[in-house]
Amino acid sequence: MGHQNKFSFRVRYGETDQMGVVYHGNYAQYLEMGRVEWLRSLGFSYKQMEKDGIMLPVISLQLEFRKSATYDDLITVITKLVKPPLVRIEFEYEIRNEEDELLATARTVLAFMDMKTSRPIKCPDAILKQLQI
Repeated sequence: MGHQNKFSFRVRYGETDQMGVVYHGNYAQYLEMGRVEWLRSLGFSYKQMEKDGIMLPVISLQLEFRKSATYDDLITVITKLVKPPLVRIEFEYEIRNEEDELLATARTVLAFMDMKTSRPIKCPDAILKQLQI
């Protein structure tokens, strides 16, 4: 597919445990930040999609930890589209530190849902057009 986005940020103190290591639950938020920036790079926002009556709940999340991220690390989330989105959209991720060491890999599956009916819907044409699929 080749549609990927990189987003970098520093680990905040509040995201770590008493040993200064990032709490594992925070990685799901890092992945969300990656997805939001991936969408933004195509000219879309979650906010606009919600206004249009579309929500994108996560229906599957897999995470593999390789090395710990720690307080004040500059980390990069690389978000990549796995295949053309239909009713579902799948992403693969790499989380790397400033030394380009692999900290974690992940995969998420999200579903396009109609907010009014709570039923699955097809990926909006505008997104498919931006992906040139």
